[in-house]
Amino acid sequence: MTLRTHFRENLILALPVMLSNLGHVLMGVTDTMMVGHLGAASLAAAGLALVVFNVFMLFGIGVSFAMTPLVAAAHGAGDKTTIVAVLRHGLVVNVLNALVLVGVVSIGKNVLYYMGQSNVVVAQALPFLDIVAWSLVPIMIFQTFKQFAEGMSNTRVALIVMVAANALNVLLNYVFIYGHFGMPALGLTGAAWATFTSRAFMALAMAALVYALPFFRSFRAGFGTGGYSQPLFRRLLGIGIPSGVQFIFEAAAFDFSLVMMGWFGARVQAAHQIALNLASLSYMTTAGLGAAATVRVGYYLGRRDGINMRRATYTLIAMAMAFMSICAVIFVVFHEVLPTWYVHDADVVPLAATLLIIAGVFQLSDGMQVVCASALRGLQDVKIPSLFIFLSYWAIGLPLGYWLGFRAGVGPVGIWWGLVVGLTLTATALFIRLRWAMRRIP
Repeated sequence: MTLRTHFRENLILALPVMLSNLGHVLMGVTDTMMVGHLGAASLAAAGLALVVFNVFMLFGIGVSFAMTPLVAAAHGAGDKTTIVAVLRHGLVVNVLNALVLVGVVSIGKNVLYYMGQSNVVVAQALPFLDIVAWSLVPIMIFQTFKQFAEGMSNTRVALIVMVAANALNVLLNYVFIYGHFGMPALGLTGAAWATFTSRAFMALAMAALVYALPFFRSFRAGFGTGGYSQPLFRRLLGIGIPSGVQFIFEAAAFDFSLVMMGWFGARVQAAHQIALNLASLSYMTTAGLGAAATVRVGYYLGRRDGINMRRATYTLIAMAMAFMSICAVIFVVFHEVLPTWYVHDADVVPLAATLLIIAGVFQLSDGMQVVCASALRGLQDVKIPSLFIFLSYWAIGLPLGYWLGFRAGVGPVGIWWGLVVGLTLTATALFIRLRWAMRRIP
């Protein structure tokens, strides 16, 4: 295949995932924007609750990602039996994982009182967290069928479901937060109920479409039970747990930075939440290119076609760099305007604007690392990349951010410069690892 053909195939595969991921983030962005009108304390509370929730959600999503390279490789090899087995085993792993994660969140949530946060913010965050935590179950059911479909190179179904779920979320936020159509105004907890309901819809709709659509009909046996294999469970967990740990190391680094921001006060924390919320839009959109990398690398791995694997990967990296360059320009040029979409607090908006400029600086590194990590996942190479991510953020980036923010007197901006360093080191290490790994495929 020519490079032009790879660009076209990448775009056909990635665009629905990019829009689907954008929709996933927009659900959180919608919640944040609508909650922001309740005040800085409510916005900070939502951000703090999502710090905890996102760590566990991203771990669960990372575990579910183990399905995609296995399905893609089996698809490339024409092995329908393995595809059905991965779907059946993946559903068990993901649902059980979700229940465990809900239990951990419920047991450990009160640790927020011991993290140096405002008691007013924590008191609002906990009820929100109680409700949103249970949405992990429908999220993981949705992810099971989404990753299965993506492994089969069908990325449109998840997009359709996500668009419908976002429309539902906006409507339910309007009804539950502010109290309309005879409903009481529930405030922050209303946003949580809207999110839970929308995610329950996502799970049911995705499962129903995979079961009903002709494209997937020959794989309906994957909805059955029994006939489980310990080696396949081990294989899913062997890829999934390190993938989930990757997400924890990275997401927890950004989430812990929000905790450190809370040591400066609720308004600083709210500014951080706004800037990070906007940066997550570009990251999750580019993660669609990463999903395409996992699928295409896994497919060519199954076919033992190293030449096209490398061409597909490098064109995806080029596409990520181009997209993130555009995002960087938007963040820098409109840094004073974008925060006003959330709040009009004179203490919050200027700091959020400054942080958005720094977000513009790290866009290229963010795009590089997400595609490289995803391509390595397609190669089923996840353990060493997890170590790289841990060292870059937790041994270097966060300690540097803490020193700049609290010891060197740089303040909140210093924490973000530490994140920039962590991201840059991660991207560099993963790119070097990917080049080495792909050279081993003839």
